[in-house]
Amino acid sequence: MSVFRPSEPGDQEWISISDLMSGLMLIFLAIAVFFMVQIEQEKDDIEKIAKLYEEVLAGLYEELQSEFSGDLEYWNAEIDTITLAIRFREPEVLFKPGRAELRDEFRDILTDFFPRYVRVLMGDSYRDRIREVRIEGHTSSDWKGLEELEAYEENMRLSQERTLSVLSFVVRLPGLENAWDSWLRPRLTANGLSSSRLVRVSGVEDREQSRRVEFRVRTDAEEQIQLILDSIGVSDGTP
Repeated sequence: MSVFRPSEPGDQEWISISDLMSGLMLIFLAIAVFFMVQIEQEKDDIEKIAKLYEEVLAGLYEELQSEFSGDLEYWNAEIDTITLAIRFREPEVLFKPGRAELRDEFRDILTDFFPRYVRVLMGDSYRDRIREVRIEGHTSSDWKGLEELEAYEENMRLSQERTLSVLSFVVRLPGLENAWDSWLRPRLTANGLSSSRLVRVSGVEDREQSRRVEFRVRTDAEEQIQLILDSIGVSDGTP
């Protein structure tokens, strides 16, 4: 079987289907090889970023442990070995029940903790890698006299007010003026999360541990990986 293709008036040129398909297959193969090489390179780049991200987290964890190991027990706090969240776990020390005002004990802890925390984060190895310093407020799921949804809404309001109270206090601490203007202002955020991230023990909510304040950092690793995905036309699913 053949394909007819006119070339010049009065002339005819015949090309076999097999020759045409062979040519197309060579073109598609060349395109496939090109994209396979490109994707392999992007994969290598992502692996390098992931490795660097792990190294940054490992180094930051060691420095935070070194800085605060002598204080964590006294503060009833801990450093999460995976997320590096610094978690203050004693609700009776943090706020009055149902209120957003900081207790005096928590003010004293924050006065000691936060400037040292910022100093570690602003170290030469981390300052350019950190995109966000998050203050997170978490609550238990209950609210006396309310159904589940209404309790969630009230706890969301409360957790947001509490994180804002923490932020408003720490940014006014002595000695942070230069850090605030040069580094902290575009990174520090307050995030009230209500009861969306409960602490569970054996599958059951631990209401006391669920009521907590956490300090977290977000690095540029996700941002760098997304740039690589964008460069090869892979979307993260956002509009």
